[in-house]
Amino acid sequence: MALALNIGKCTLLGNYRENNEDAIEVKAFPDMTVCLVADGMGGQAAGEVASKRAIEIVPRELKKYLSGPVGNDETKTIIRRSIVQANEEIMAMAALDRELKNMGTTIVAAVWRKGSSILYVTNMGDSRAYLVRGKKIEQLTVDHSIAQALVEAKTITAAEARTHRYRNVLWKFLGSQEVGEGPKVENVSIQAGDRFLLCTDGLCGVVPDEQLLDFMAQKPDAQECADGLGQFALDSGSKDNISCLVIDVVEVG
Repeated sequence: MALALNIGKCTLLGNYRENNEDAIEVKAFPDMTVCLVADGMGGQAAGEVASKRAIEIVPRELKKYLSGPVGNDETKTIIRRSIVQANEEIMAMAALDRELKNMGTTIVAAVWRKGSSILYVTNMGDSRAYLVRGKKIEQLTVDHSIAQALVEAKTITAAEARTHRYRNVLWKFLGSQEVGEGPKVENVSIQAGDRFLLCTDGLCGVVPDEQLLDFMAQKPDAQECADGLGQFALDSGSKDNISCLVIDVVEVG
Protein backbone atom coordinates (compact mmCIF):
# COMPACT_ATOMS: atom_id res chain seq x y z
CA MET A 1 0.00 0.00 0.00
CA ALA A 2 1.23 3.47 -0.87
CA LEU A 3 1.40 6.28 1.66
CA ALA A 4 -0.04 9.79 1.44
CA LEU A 5 -0.27 12.81 3.72
CA ASN A 6 -3.40 14.50 5.08
CA ILE A 7 -2.51 17.95 6.40
CA GLY A 8 -4.36 20.38 8.66
CA LYS A 9 -3.25 24.03 8.92
CA CYS A 10 -3.83 26.74 11.50
CA THR A 11 -2.32 30.17 12.13
CA LEU A 12 -3.79 32.66 14.62
CA LEU A 13 -2.96 36.24 15.52
CA GLY A 14 -3.80 35.52 19.15
CA ASN A 15 -5.13 37.95 21.74
CA TYR A 16 -2.03 40.02 22.47
CA ARG A 17 -0.25 40.81 19.19
CA GLU A 18 -0.99 43.46 16.55
CA ASN A 19 0.68 41.51 13.72
CA ASN A 20 0.87 37.83 12.90
CA GLU A 21 4.60 37.28 12.41
CA ASP A 22 4.09 33.53 11.90
CA ALA A 23 3.88 32.01 8.44
CA ILE A 24 2.87 28.53 7.31
CA GLU A 25 3.12 26.80 3.95
CA VAL A 26 2.25 23.43 2.46
CA LYS A 27 3.71 23.19 -1.03
CA ALA A 28 2.62 20.14 -3.00
CA PHE A 29 4.84 19.51 -6.01
CA PRO A 30 4.25 16.51 -8.33
CA ASP A 31 7.04 14.53 -6.66
CA MET A 32 7.20 15.94 -3.13
CA THR A 33 5.37 17.80 -0.37
CA VAL A 34 7.08 20.55 1.63
CA CYS A 35 5.58 21.58 4.98
CA LEU A 36 6.89 24.72 6.69
CA VAL A 37 6.16 26.73 9.83
CA ALA A 38 8.07 29.93 10.62
CA ASP A 39 7.96 32.42 13.51
CA GLY A 40 9.28 35.86 12.58
CA MET A 41 10.90 38.39 14.89
CA GLY A 42 12.32 41.88 14.61
CA GLY A 43 9.64 44.43 15.43
CA GLN A 44 7.37 46.49 13.18
CA ALA A 45 6.64 44.41 10.06
CA ALA A 46 10.16 42.95 9.92
CA GLY A 47 9.23 39.61 11.49
CA GLU A 48 6.42 39.13 9.01
CA VAL A 49 8.80 39.82 6.12
CA ALA A 50 11.39 37.33 7.39
CA SER A 51 8.95 34.45 8.01
CA LYS A 52 7.21 35.01 4.66
CA ARG A 53 10.51 35.01 2.78
CA ALA A 54 11.65 31.83 4.55
CA ILE A 55 8.59 29.86 3.47
CA GLU A 56 8.98 31.14 -0.10
CA ILE A 57 12.70 30.50 -0.52
CA VAL A 58 12.94 26.96 0.90
CA PRO A 59 10.33 25.39 -1.46
CA ARG A 60 11.84 27.30 -4.40
CA GLU A 61 15.28 25.83 -3.68
CA LEU A 62 13.93 22.32 -3.09
CA LYS A 63 11.97 22.39 -6.35
CA LYS A 64 15.17 23.45 -8.14
CA TYR A 65 17.50 20.79 -6.74
CA LEU A 66 15.39 17.95 -5.30
CA SER A 67 13.80 16.51 -8.42
CA GLY A 68 14.44 13.11 -9.94
CA PRO A 69 16.22 10.28 -8.14
CA VAL A 70 18.28 11.66 -5.26
CA GLY A 71 19.88 9.56 -2.52
CA ASN A 72 19.29 9.93 1.21
CA ASP A 73 22.48 11.82 2.04
CA GLU A 74 22.16 14.13 -0.95
CA THR A 75 18.54 14.85 -0.04
CA LYS A 76 19.65 15.94 3.42
CA THR A 77 22.36 18.14 1.92
CA ILE A 78 19.89 19.81 -0.45
CA ILE A 79 17.43 20.49 2.37
CA ARG A 80 20.22 21.93 4.51
CA ARG A 81 21.39 24.15 1.64
CA SER A 82 17.84 25.43 1.10
CA ILE A 83 17.79 26.64 4.71
CA VAL A 84 21.23 28.27 4.27
CA GLN A 85 20.02 30.01 1.12
CA ALA A 86 16.99 31.36 2.97
CA ASN A 87 19.29 32.63 5.70
CA GLU A 88 21.57 34.38 3.21
CA GLU A 89 18.68 36.11 1.42
CA ILE A 90 17.07 37.23 4.69
CA MET A 91 20.39 38.64 5.92
CA ALA A 92 20.90 40.42 2.60
CA MET A 93 17.44 42.03 2.81
CA ALA A 94 18.12 43.15 6.37
CA ALA A 95 21.44 44.71 5.33
CA LEU A 96 19.80 46.72 2.53
CA ASP A 97 16.78 48.08 4.42
CA ARG A 98 17.17 49.89 7.73
CA GLU A 99 13.59 49.02 8.75
CA LEU A 100 14.42 45.32 8.39
CA LYS A 101 17.76 45.59 10.21
CA ASN A 102 17.09 43.17 13.08
CA MET A 103 14.68 40.79 11.38
CA GLY A 104 14.92 37.05 11.71
CA THR A 105 12.73 33.98 11.82
CA THR A 106 12.63 30.44 13.11
CA ILE A 107 11.72 27.65 10.75
CA VAL A 108 10.69 24.02 11.06
CA ALA A 109 10.34 21.92 7.93
CA ALA A 110 9.15 18.46 6.93
CA VAL A 111 9.84 17.18 3.41
CA TRP A 112 8.26 14.05 1.95
CA ARG A 113 9.09 12.61 -1.44
CA LYS A 114 6.19 10.85 -3.14
CA GLY A 115 6.43 7.08 -2.90
CA SER A 116 8.93 7.29 -0.04
CA SER A 117 8.58 5.93 3.48
CA ILE A 118 10.86 8.67 4.86
CA LEU A 119 10.00 12.13 6.16
CA TYR A 120 12.91 14.58 6.41
CA VAL A 121 12.68 16.96 9.36
CA THR A 122 14.79 19.98 10.29
CA ASN A 123 14.53 23.24 12.23
CA MET A 124 16.24 26.48 13.12
CA GLY A 125 15.26 28.36 16.28
CA ASP A 126 12.57 27.11 18.66
CA SER A 127 9.77 26.08 16.32
CA ARG A 128 9.39 22.33 16.77
CA ALA A 129 8.48 19.06 15.11
CA TYR A 130 6.85 16.22 17.03
CA LEU A 131 5.94 12.66 16.12
CA VAL A 132 2.88 11.05 17.66
CA ARG A 133 2.99 7.28 17.20
CA GLY A 134 0.77 4.95 19.17
CA LYS A 135 0.30 6.57 22.55
CA LYS A 136 3.63 8.38 22.66
CA ILE A 137 4.81 11.83 21.60
CA GLU A 138 8.44 12.48 20.67
CA GLN A 139 10.06 15.85 20.02
CA LEU A 140 12.12 15.41 16.86
CA THR A 141 13.88 18.79 16.86
CA VAL A 142 16.12 20.60 19.32
CA ASP A 143 15.48 24.24 20.26
CA HIS A 144 18.28 26.68 19.48
CA SER A 145 17.60 28.68 22.64
CA ILE A 146 20.00 29.68 25.38
CA ALA A 147 17.92 27.69 27.88
CA GLN A 148 18.31 24.52 25.78
CA ALA A 149 22.05 25.17 25.48
CA LEU A 150 22.18 25.31 29.28
CA VAL A 151 20.36 21.95 29.40
CA GLU A 152 22.89 20.42 27.03
CA ALA A 153 25.69 21.82 29.18
CA LYS A 154 23.96 20.16 32.18
CA THR A 155 23.71 23.55 33.91
CA ILE A 156 19.91 23.29 34.25
CA THR A 157 17.38 20.48 33.82
CA ALA A 158 14.89 20.13 30.97
CA ALA A 159 12.10 20.85 33.47
CA GLU A 160 13.83 24.06 34.56
CA ALA A 161 14.26 25.10 30.93
CA ARG A 162 10.48 25.27 30.45
CA THR A 163 10.24 28.31 32.71
CA HIS A 164 13.79 29.67 32.39
CA ARG A 165 14.11 33.39 31.62
CA TYR A 166 16.22 32.56 28.54
CA ARG A 167 13.83 29.94 27.13
CA ASN A 168 12.75 32.34 24.35
CA VAL A 169 16.19 33.83 23.71
CA LEU A 170 17.54 32.26 20.52
CA TRP A 171 21.19 31.99 19.59
CA LYS A 172 20.52 30.51 16.15
CA PHE A 173 17.77 31.49 13.69
CA LEU A 174 17.37 32.53 10.06
CA GLY A 175 18.87 36.01 9.81
CA SER A 176 21.89 35.19 11.99
CA GLN A 177 25.53 34.38 11.26
CA GLU A 178 25.27 31.29 13.49
CA VAL A 179 23.37 29.32 10.82
CA GLY A 180 26.74 28.46 9.28
CA GLU A 181 26.51 25.37 7.07
CA GLY A 182 22.90 24.80 8.06
CA PRO A 183 20.90 22.66 10.46
CA LYS A 184 20.97 18.96 11.09
CA VAL A 185 18.39 17.10 8.98
CA GLU A 186 16.80 13.97 10.44
CA ASN A 187 15.16 11.26 8.36
CA VAL A 188 12.21 9.56 10.05
CA SER A 189 10.83 6.24 8.77
CA ILE A 190 7.08 6.70 8.55
CA GLN A 191 4.13 4.32 8.66
CA ALA A 192 0.38 4.63 8.30
CA GLY A 193 -1.11 6.03 11.49
CA ASP A 194 1.81 8.34 12.25
CA ARG A 195 0.95 11.95 13.05
CA PHE A 196 3.44 14.80 12.91
CA LEU A 197 3.04 18.24 14.45
CA LEU A 198 5.01 21.28 13.28
CA CYS A 199 4.42 24.34 15.46
CA THR A 200 5.65 27.67 16.76
CA ASP A 201 6.32 28.31 20.44
CA GLY A 202 2.95 30.08 20.69
CA LEU A 203 1.66 26.51 20.99
CA CYS A 204 4.46 24.28 22.32
CA GLY A 205 5.77 26.98 24.64
CA VAL A 206 2.42 27.03 26.43
CA VAL A 207 0.94 23.53 26.14
CA PRO A 208 3.09 20.72 27.65
CA ASP A 209 3.89 17.69 25.50
CA GLU A 210 1.62 15.37 27.51
CA GLN A 211 -1.35 17.70 26.95
CA LEU A 212 -0.53 17.94 23.25
CA LEU A 213 -0.61 14.14 23.08
CA ASP A 214 -3.91 13.85 24.96
CA PHE A 215 -5.58 16.52 22.83
CA MET A 216 -4.36 15.11 19.52
CA ALA A 217 -5.60 11.66 20.45
CA GLN A 218 -9.13 13.08 20.67
CA LYS A 219 -9.06 14.70 17.21
CA PRO A 220 -8.67 12.14 14.40
CA ASP A 221 -9.25 14.70 11.61
CA ALA A 222 -6.06 16.63 10.74
CA GLN A 223 -7.75 19.98 10.07
CA GLU A 224 -9.98 19.74 13.13
CA CYS A 225 -6.93 18.86 15.19
CA ALA A 226 -4.93 21.84 13.89
CA ASP A 227 -7.78 24.29 14.54
CA GLY A 228 -8.36 22.76 17.96
CA LEU A 229 -4.69 23.04 18.94
CA GLY A 230 -4.73 26.74 18.05
CA GLN A 231 -7.75 27.31 20.27
CA PHE A 232 -6.24 25.13 23.01
CA ALA A 233 -3.15 27.40 23.04
CA LEU A 234 -5.37 30.48 23.31
CA ASP A 235 -7.37 28.90 26.13
CA SER A 236 -4.08 28.01 27.85
CA GLY A 237 -3.05 31.68 27.93
CA SER A 238 -0.70 31.96 24.94
CA LYS A 239 0.42 35.56 24.49
CA ASP A 240 2.02 34.94 21.08
CA ASN A 241 0.93 34.21 17.54
CA ILE A 242 0.03 30.52 17.25
CA SER A 243 0.68 28.34 14.20
CA CYS A 244 0.76 24.63 13.49
CA LEU A 245 0.56 21.97 10.83
CA VAL A 246 -0.83 18.53 11.64
CA ILE A 247 0.44 15.89 9.19
CA ASP A 248 -1.26 12.49 9.13
CA VAL A 249 0.33 9.56 7.30
CA VAL A 250 -2.36 7.43 5.62
CA GLU A 251 -2.53 4.43 3.30
CA VAL A 252 -3.97 4.88 -0.18
CA GLY A 253 -4.66 2.69 -3.17
